[in-house]
Amino acid sequence: MPSIDDVTNTPDELSDDRADELLEEADLVQDMMGEMCPYPQVEAKKGLQKLESGDLLVQETDHVPCTENVPQAVGDDADAQVWRSGDATYRIYLRKR
Repeated sequence: MPSIDDVTNTPDELSDDRADELLEEADLVQDMMGEMCPYPQVEAKKGLQKLESGDLLVQETDHVPCTENVPQAVGDDADAQVWRSGDATYRIYLRKR
């Protein structure tokens, strides 16, 4: 049976400690729990427009395709990393370029 890593092209994954540290310094946190694509992609792009270069946007989601689709949607506007909780909760960290 393939793992999630076999079927997705997600960005670098953060450790639990680093994910918590970055969450505390986030400039914008978007709760996308229960939301499906493409809504999180649209909100990520809107959120990045409000931020300055170097600011951090964090999206919390339970929709695993977002961990791949959101970073692709923002493209060169941000550097992306993800965190997986192990209980179907994910965070996407987008550092605006």
